[in-house]
Amino acid sequence: MAREIDPAAVEFGINTFGDVTEQPDGTMTSYPQVLRDVVEEGVVADQVGIDVMGIGEHHRDDFAVSAPDVLLAAIAAKTERLRVSSAVTVLSSEDPIRVFQRFATIDAISNGRAEIIAGRGSFTESFPLFGFELSDYQVLFDEKLNLLAELLKEKPVTWSGSIRPPLDGVQVYPTTENGIRTWIGVGGSPESVVRTANYGFPMMLAIIGGEPARFAPYVDLFDRALDQLGKERQPVGVHSPGYIADTDEQAAEELWPHYEVMYSRIGRERGWGPTTRARFEQEIRHGSLYVGSPETVARKIADTIRVLGAERFDLKYATGPVSHGKLVHALELYGQKVIPMVRELLADQPVGAGAAAFTR
Repeated sequence: MAREIDPAAVEFGINTFGDVTEQPDGTMTSYPQVLRDVVEEGVVADQVGIDVMGIGEHHRDDFAVSAPDVLLAAIAAKTERLRVSSAVTVLSSEDPIRVFQRFATIDAISNGRAEIIAGRGSFTESFPLFGFELSDYQVLFDEKLNLLAELLKEKPVTWSGSIRPPLDGVQVYPTTENGIRTWIGVGGSPESVVRTANYGFPMMLAIIGGEPARFAPYVDLFDRALDQLGKERQPVGVHSPGYIADTDEQAAEELWPHYEVMYSRIGRERGWGPTTRARFEQEIRHGSLYVGSPETVARKIADTIRVLGAERFDLKYATGPVSHGKLVHALELYGQKVIPMVRELLADQPVGAGAAAFTR
């Protein structure tokens, strides 16, 4: 089923988890400085024409951001047009009422630019930290998403479940002027796709490896589920990692040692095999790693948008301890060169979902 979109309406975002960066002398940047640098990166994103900045949450030593909403509020106060978003809010270990209140506050600070991407997250360190059992993984997410959906209506909430005392006609404050756009982050299970459609939320696909085209069936399932449930059409977004430099060779050479550090550590923790340069290059050429010059990255993003009919593309621009200065340059290239190129490429060729549209 074709998914036609308006190329001019496609949004381009960035994501970061506040990866602890490396200084020019090889030492690691302090956590306070990384947090200040992320705020500066948000200001740069606003200045160079990027549409959205998403900040994710982690509770481990290789990431500095554990309270993304605080950083988003700081960025909101220093920017004028940039949308500020979570990426993602790990709803299973959060209080949905506090999530709503915090983002309603950010929405006020930003004059209506706040949004939420709610999901399960790819790490589980928040569960023991905040006193939750991993055995409750499913029920925590399901019930908290249900409660958040009620809160987002901004009407008195009557709700009951097994994870907290019930609410009986409770109005939660502050309310917003125009609501908070909320996405559900989906890793690629049909059940998650249908759940997102059932709530009528936009869907953000986390595509961190392999051919983007393999997610086209999930987009088709999402649209069919929305139709069968009598819901309005909703946007689809894509979140994928990448890195931009002046040339393809420079981008790969600058990112590889830091990518290796990050993915080798995660691999050891999860029992995967070692990260290899060959695998890294394979993901650049044929997978979901958007690394290269502005032209190379722009063509790859345009191809992904075409095959999935996506209305949003978020580039996770920080992967491993790449220095702040290099990240700023990557953001400048993304906003000033990549995004205009993608818009031109999309305007030159019709956009629709399906494997046949994948031109790479």
